[in-house]
Amino acid sequence: MSAPPPVPAETTESLGNGDAARASLEALRSEIAKAVVGQDPAVTGLVVALLCRGHVLLEGVPGVAKTLLVRALAASLELDTKRVQFTPDLMPSDVTGSLVYDARTAEFSFQPGPVFTNLLLADEINRTPPKTQSSLLEAMEERQVTVDGTPRQLPDPFLVAATQNPVEYEGTYPLPEAQLDRFLLKLTVPLPSREEEINVLTRHSEGFDPRDLKSAGIRPVAGPSDLEAARNAVARTKVSPEIAGYVVDICRATRESPSLSLGVSPRGATALLSTARAWAWLTGRDYVIPDDVKALALPTLRHRIQLRPEAEMEGVTPDSVITAVLAHVPVPR
Repeated sequence: MSAPPPVPAETTESLGNGDAARASLEALRSEIAKAVVGQDPAVTGLVVALLCRGHVLLEGVPGVAKTLLVRALAASLELDTKRVQFTPDLMPSDVTGSLVYDARTAEFSFQPGPVFTNLLLADEINRTPPKTQSSLLEAMEERQVTVDGTPRQLPDPFLVAATQNPVEYEGTYPLPEAQLDRFLLKLTVPLPSREEEINVLTRHSEGFDPRDLKSAGIRPVAGPSDLEAARNAVARTKVSPEIAGYVVDICRATRESPSLSLGVSPRGATALLSTARAWAWLTGRDYVIPDDVKALALPTLRHRIQLRPEAEMEGVTPDSVITAVLAHVPVPR
């Protein structure tokens, strides 16, 4: 998945009210680039997740600007953001909030946790035990938190951007399949190229401070109203029966792959269709084509499949399995 190309003028004119929202979301890339060098696919993936009301798992080694990316996105969208460092001693109430006794009123009052925000950065989510990891499940799926039997709605938009280190597994708790399936996308954040890394060092030598985004010139270029208009436009993006069948055939092919012990579920097929619609809209079309499905297949499906141990020992990866499936499933004409 790469950044969508510029939208042709004749196409945007035919799409109506979504044009302004698309232009605002397109401006996010250049705004975030003031703080983050490269990483256009990750930026686009986060925008796709916001359009689909989904969540994102960011995987990359420490120091590739995962935290900075989320903070810059929140600043560019004028959204509230909070960061939670997941550690082995983190309790569920540290994330969701808890009831606190007020001696003056002799009553319990609810103190909201950091999950009550628009963009929650769950840093190194696999370093906390499953009990705390599961505290996010209701928030991610139902957009609410239940404390002492009382459900409390989370703000809209709401996105969880969880990070994990793909190299160091000592002292970690791998996310179970049920929780992985709650993430719409799994985005890999790679190391920068030599030219990009030189650009990073040049910015820092010129006084760039990643803790002060205002000094970097980042300003809001879109807001919740633009996001809502964009979501409505995505919902109107047409999907032909042939495209729906293509998505189903891809997902069913993963269930028959000899390299996998677990293929893509129907929920994964629904997720792939949703992300393909968002991608089609971002590229300036009001209908989905097979290339949209292919563009989002890897980030949408790579965390929803499970390799057999023998395949993993032979060097097979989830990406290579999905790529092989895309090469063999017939493309609708």
